[in-house]
Amino acid sequence: MVKVTLYSGNKCPHCKNAKAYLQQQKIPFVEMNVDSNRRAAKTLQSLGARGVPFLVIGDQTVAGFNPKQIRSAYDQQR
Repeated sequence: MVKVTLYSGNKCPHCKNAKAYLQQQKIPFVEMNVDSNRRAAKTLQSLGARGVPFLVIGDQTVAGFNPKQIRSAYDQQR
C-alpha cells in the first residue's frame, strides 16, 4: 500500500481540486491541514515545500496540483 499524504490549506482551491482528484481516482490518502495543524506546517516546511497543495507519495513529492504527476508518482510506487 502506497502512503499518500496531502498537505493542504483552508483557502486553497488547488488543494480542494487535489483532494477531489485523489478521491475520484480512489487513491487512499491522509490530509494534513497546515492552517489548523502546527505539526503539519512544520513538517511541510522541513520538506522544503513552498506552498500547498503538496503531496508526498511514497518516496516522491509533487508540488501543486498536477494530475499527471500525481498519477505517475502513485503508479511508480505501486
